[in-house]
Amino acid sequence: FLPWIAAAIFALAVLHTFSTKYFEHLAHTHPRHAGIWHLLGEVEVVFGLWSMVLALTMFSLAGKASTLEYLESRNFTEPLFVFAIMVVAGTRPILQVCGLLVQQVARLAPLPTAMVNYFLLLSVVPLLGSLITEPAAMTLAALMLRDSVFSAAVNERLKYATLGVLFVNVSIGGTLTHFAAPPVLMVASTWQWDLPFMLQTFGWKAAIVVTLNAAILTFLMRRELSGLGQPPVARMSVPPLMVTIHMAFLLGMVFFAHHPVVFMGLLLFFIGYATAYAHHQDRLILREALLVAFFLAGLVVLGGQQAWWLQPLLMGLNADAVFYGATALTAITDNAALT
Repeated sequence: FLPWIAAAIFALAVLHTFSTKYFEHLAHTHPRHAGIWHLLGEVEVVFGLWSMVLALTMFSLAGKASTLEYLESRNFTEPLFVFAIMVVAGTRPILQVCGLLVQQVARLAPLPTAMVNYFLLLSVVPLLGSLITEPAAMTLAALMLRDSVFSAAVNERLKYATLGVLFVNVSIGGTLTHFAAPPVLMVASTWQWDLPFMLQTFGWKAAIVVTLNAAILTFLMRRELSGLGQPPVARMSVPPLMVTIHMAFLLGMVFFAHHPVVFMGLLLFFIGYATAYAHHQDRLILREALLVAFFLAGLVVLGGQQAWWLQPLLMGLNADAVFYGATALTAITDNAALT
């Protein structure tokens, strides 16, 4: 009956995800234990926490050998890669050069710069996910939107709409190539999907939808965006050589995305390099990247025990039902895990 227990733990993890606001409330009403309530209120901690519950349950019911065999059979390459790429993509040299490029393009358009900047961050940057990977594109877009939109006094409607479109566009913006999006990577070799196939079958459609999503939202939010004023002026305060070195680290990690022994080694080297030139760096987003990686690792552990009900469910549906079912399931499971 272990599979049933694993499914119940997964259901509790999903329920916990939608209950984090309650734990944040407890942190304010019970300050003596505020630390633990804040921890339980972190969305990124939820799946990691419940994966530990699953591991302890398996250890008590199936024994040490079976538990270790299961955990060691899980592939944690994606969580490790997301951690590494987020740290590098969120550094000052990378953000400054991307901000400068977006700013230059925005100035060429015959529209208010704030609107064009917003449109580009929701369209061009997610499409870059096909080259620098989706986690890196998400990190860049989120940090640049933080400085240009979320740091201003904007309403909740704009914030939620921006996040929704950003998530969707990043999720499909990585389908122009066969090497950047984790769900594509998992099937590209088996189904012989190469670059021309991706561009002809998915890529051009994704590019149109990403552009359309960003354009529609920019139009709907034009009044709120017009009140933002000009976005922060991007200036290159970092030497060109340092930008080149950062780009080299980023591309090296992307190139060896399937080999943790390489990209984690590059990350450690990068942290040492960034520390040596701390005056050209902002704080490395190690904590934020670790939380996201912990979330994904928890999904890897919990998701591996859900195949017994998830696979028959999807296999028993027709093509249309699979489409809508998979779309709904991506709200509570990782895209790559579902693939």
